[in-house]
Amino acid sequence: MPRLARLDAPGVLHHGMGRSLERTEIFLSGTDRNDFISRLAELAEDQSMAIYAWALLPNHFHLLCKNPETAVVIQYA
Repeated sequence: MPRLARLDAPGVLHHGMGRSLERTEIFLSGTDRNDFISRLAELAEDQSMAIYAWALLPNHFHLLCKNPETAVVIQYA
């Protein structure tokens, strides 16, 4: 079962990660890796996300990032 959404507040650092199924490689070529990096760069350049660190491994990736503008308010009944 997937995890519930987490609170996102302006200025909070997040550790994001993505994994493949059954330890298969997520980047099939250097072109795939470069495309992923280019997309991260676009997010950073248009200030949608501040990226502090990233690591690309064969079957998963890690990001340390901050969303400077979004604030999600969770109300409990």
